[in-house]
Amino acid sequence: MSINFSKSSCLRIGPRNNVVCATITSSTGSSIPWNSEIRYLGVYLVKFRTVKCSLDAAKRGFYRVFNSIFGKIGHIASEEVILKLVSTKCIPILLYGLEVLPIRQSQFRSLDFMINRLFMKLFKTSDIRLVHLCQDLFHFHLPSELLQQRTKNSWTKYKVNLYINQCMCHACCLFVVS
Repeated sequence: MSINFSKSSCLRIGPRNNVVCATITSSTGSSIPWNSEIRYLGVYLVKFRTVKCSLDAAKRGFYRVFNSIFGKIGHIASEEVILKLVSTKCIPILLYGLEVLPIRQSQFRSLDFMINRLFMKLFKTSDIRLVHLCQDLFHFHLPSELLQQRTKNSWTKYKVNLYINQCMCHACCLFVVS
């Protein structure tokens, strides 16, 4: 198997994540670097004691798209239109791939804080009670709620597929045996 050394990197996860590792070198002399953060399928994984992801790139992407939308139509469009654009264009960027990763409570709070600040900017208020009222009125769910629902749906689909595959496997075995 050939390895593209320019696109490959190593990451250590576990209780000894800070231990310096030996360089992995190929027979051609190319080496794979050890990094503290790697991107895998659009999600950034971080060197830590357990599997941990970084939300920095997702947050930057969210703010980039939101600022683009708000800069173009923020003063002429209704709040309902802006929130619909946020939920269809910005939220998917923020939550991409996170339903399969362990998210810490502090990361949930950080994601929810971003949305609360967005509402504060949009409705020109700093009262969190008013922000929550507006979120309820516009049926706008916080990222923590969306992620919990997506995680639940993801595992449900996984379990159903696993069950179907097991049934198919047993049917094949029964068919072969008879």
